[in-house]
Amino acid sequence: MTIAPHIALDSDAPGAVDGRHIRALTFQSVRMDYLRRVIDESDLAPETGRALVMGSGRGLLARGLAGLGFEVVAADPSPAATTLARNADAGRGVTYLTTPAEHLDLAESSFDLVYCADTLEITDRPGMVLAEAARLLRPGGAFVYDTVNRTLVSRLIYLGAFQTLPATRIMPRGRYAAQRLRRPAELAEALDRAGLSAKDVSAFKPRDVRDLVRATRGRKRGTVTDGQLPQLVGMVIESDGKPLVTYLGYGIRRA
Repeated sequence: MTIAPHIALDSDAPGAVDGRHIRALTFQSVRMDYLRRVIDESDLAPETGRALVMGSGRGLLARGLAGLGFEVVAADPSPAATTLARNADAGRGVTYLTTPAEHLDLAESSFDLVYCADTLEITDRPGMVLAEAARLLRPGGAFVYDTVNRTLVSRLIYLGAFQTLPATRIMPRGRYAAQRLRRPAELAEALDRAGLSAKDVSAFKPRDVRDLVRATRGRKRGTVTDGQLPQLVGMVIESDGKPLVTYLGYGIRRA
């Protein structure tokens, strides 16, 4: 019996369309490329450093950081995501925790790098997330993030295509809301209030938005697998570009 595709976050059940995992897979290459740049610019030493991933989902990014040499802790509010992450660890040695980004029971100044993924665009309390990240970072440590800008184009994609239109819907309704999408300037001000000095904002996007639409429609129909998505979508970083939809950035924890 063929099981019809259905939206189910943090699930690997037959027919499940997990928008969180789809996003993690398509973002992984640009996230890792950007992390290598931040590590170089911040003089971090992965082989002796500790890294934390907030909003780690199934742990793909956490395992990427472990592959760079970091000792990694991955935190996510979803117990199902934590279970999937542990099952996929394959000996990487990542520590997986089920906990929200706003309240992490971890030691102060105990990380060299914190990456905030799949969090800033869905939380109603970004200030708490940033304050917690700053608390956990050692002075001079790097806070890295990616999130969604608040523009007409981002609303059409995230509020329309990804959670409303049947052909391209991969998220449950209400996961994204206009007031939870934040412009780079707003986020820079919030970073400063938390004790983090903003250093960069870089746009990233699909090579061709038509590829994103085709891949998303194919995934919804079941003709495209999760594993095929990264190559089909082909995300690229535009360091000097104005982010119409998604952007990466980082800041440094002040002394």
